[in-house]
Amino acid sequence: MASDPPGRVPDDPLLSDLSPTTRFSGRAADYVRHRPGYPAAAIAAVLRGLGDPVRLVAADVGAGTGISSRLLAERGVRVLAIEPNAEMRAAAAPHSGIDWRAGTAEATGLPDASLGLLLCAQAFHWFHAARALAEFRRVLEPGGRLALMWNNRDRDDPLTRAYIEAVHAVHGEHPAERRGFDPACVAADGGFGPVRLERFVNAQELDREGLLGRALSASYVPREGAAHATLERLLGELFEARRNARGLVTMRYVTQVWLAERR
Repeated sequence: MASDPPGRVPDDPLLSDLSPTTRFSGRAADYVRHRPGYPAAAIAAVLRGLGDPVRLVAADVGAGTGISSRLLAERGVRVLAIEPNAEMRAAAAPHSGIDWRAGTAEATGLPDASLGLLLCAQAFHWFHAARALAEFRRVLEPGGRLALMWNNRDRDDPLTRAYIEAVHAVHGEHPAERRGFDPACVAADGGFGPVRLERFVNAQELDREGLLGRALSASYVPREGAAHATLERLLGELFEARRNARGLVTMRYVTQVWLAERR
């Protein structure tokens, strides 16, 4: 059995406190409408070298409302979307190439060696790394690919940095924001080859409602009360100061894609 990566104890109290399988309840509508997608180049990197997409079976683990699942399915991949939160699954738009299933990263319910690709998009930081990687190793076929993808907000962009500061002003920095990915956890599992990183530029145009909705799609942002009113005011002021001639602002991201193959 693989050991836990350095700095991660077997029973991580932070994971229990964050309740990753239920904390997005009540956020599905904002998630569908206001979460950014992923650049085409990032999806191409995930699929590169895996052969004809129509012959590929992939799992999207922690699929949420299916943002990344649809991007794979639109390229012909058969996608098994694994998501523990029933509300998020129900909010997903139907797609003939996607089969939705209840499950967790640590217990997907999938057969052994049944996948050519396993993707986690904006999700791996919610998982118990060692247990999830052991499960991913089990369900990937030899030579199958693990892909871990994030849209990281670009703090060098003035608008995006101001957005982050507005959210922190009413909530502080949430522990989930500090759960950066350490590729050493993949090496510690022992079942995967070398991890490699690719980066891509991404952007999201938002109107005033969308800027607030983007914040409310985060599980920790207040949806009511004085803190919510303050956030609405701060983001409204930010929107008015930064909007372009078309009445939109642009949030900027750096999309990171970490790739490794099953030994």
